[in-house]
Amino acid sequence: MSAGLADLVARYARKEKRMSGRLHDRVAVVTGGALGIGGGISRRLAAAGAIVVLNDIDADAAEMARAEIDAAGGRCVLVIGDIRDRAVVDRVRDTALSQKDGLVDALVNNVGDFRPAARTFLHSTEEQWQQLYELNLLHVLRMCHTLLPAMIANGSGAVINNATVEAFRGIPYAAPYAAFNAGVVAFTKSLAVDVAQHGIRVNAIAPDLADTPQTPAALMLRGRDPDLIQSWVPLGRFGTPDDYAAVVEFLASDDARFVTGHTIPVDGGTLAASGWYGRADGKGWTNLPTHP
Repeated sequence: MSAGLADLVARYARKEKRMSGRLHDRVAVVTGGALGIGGGISRRLAAAGAIVVLNDIDADAAEMARAEIDAAGGRCVLVIGDIRDRAVVDRVRDTALSQKDGLVDALVNNVGDFRPAARTFLHSTEEQWQQLYELNLLHVLRMCHTLLPAMIANGSGAVINNATVEAFRGIPYAAPYAAFNAGVVAFTKSLAVDVAQHGIRVNAIAPDLADTPQTPAALMLRGRDPDLIQSWVPLGRFGTPDDYAAVVEFLASDDARFVTGHTIPVDGGTLAASGWYGRADGKGWTNLPTHP
């Protein structure tokens, strides 16, 4: 091996080592961290060296996630329970603060759901709105409110909220869901301004078309030609949990040290396309979905 190539290999190895441990010994809280996008986030942050405090309502799935993280050499502590419950929020806080001298370095508010859904807004009920509010927005406010004091005391921290591209465009059958996620986006911007003076950054991601247990690709593709994915998604595929987790890791790390108040769409280009679809024959684009 030439001296130049050997130096290149050595520099690459050093970079890989630095990147793999860029959250070393930091405490990261992940709500809904067992499956889907949250599962990808927990595993990725643990692989980057973080001590992951994983909250989930599904005890079996959470235990499986912890086992996988432990087997890979990571560290994970579980807090089982519904994050909509104020007592669970308090348990997550106490568990996180007990990990490392009362420090919390990152908070990932991942929990969210479009269910309970209704056929139209007029068929929805106030009880459904309340559930969607608690699932998509209220717990975000609570988790930030309960963990920000520890970040302020430390003079640093990163909050990453999980919203949706539906906060930026119209979606049928799910108007309250979209409204509460738009609230997450607005809250992210405003909180970022509030806490910047304390060295805390607040950002969000906006996923679309995630292949997860909640929204499996097989279900989305039922009765459809899978070759048409390239017509719906400019990058030509559905997202995997690690696609979203990679952006969360970036936002939690010092690499994003000058990024705050933003929501990053992680969507394969669907929001940018804004209603335009690739033609099935590969000859350009159309805004008429029935067009070939």
